[in-house]
Amino acid sequence: MNEDMIDEKVIKLFSEKNLVFIATIMKDGSPQLSPVWANYESGFILVNTAEGRVKHKNILRDPRVAVSVTSNDNPLDMTTIRGTVVEIISDIEYHHADKLTQQYIGRSHYPFKRDDEKRIILKIKPHKVFVLPELKMND
Repeated sequence: MNEDMIDEKVIKLFSEKNLVFIATIMKDGSPQLSPVWANYESGFILVNTAEGRVKHKNILRDPRVAVSVTSNDNPLDMTTIRGTVVEIISDIEYHHADKLTQQYIGRSHYPFKRDDEKRIILKIKPHKVFVLPELKMND
């Protein structure tokens, strides 16, 4: 899927302070869901997390994911995306975590930094994108 197949509405949802949810597949086949900070760049969804978390372990075994984001201002403004983690990128310098911190809470540096934690970026290639038509709460 190339970038021009992603709706501008989807790009806007990922560029605002909207919480993103990522679903991964547990070893027993059951779903696992996590709220995360994420953004959209150059045709990929980038999710920041810590190495060794459940979602990271699940992705190492099965890279298929689903991602959902809903507007804080209008819960009917949402998208759900199925895709594959195509790369796991080190964020040891916290550049991506700092960028998301600015987006989500308006601060320059990631405030939850821990010495024993290694940040990583899950680079997700979208395969299926579902977007609701434009609706308002009072329509």
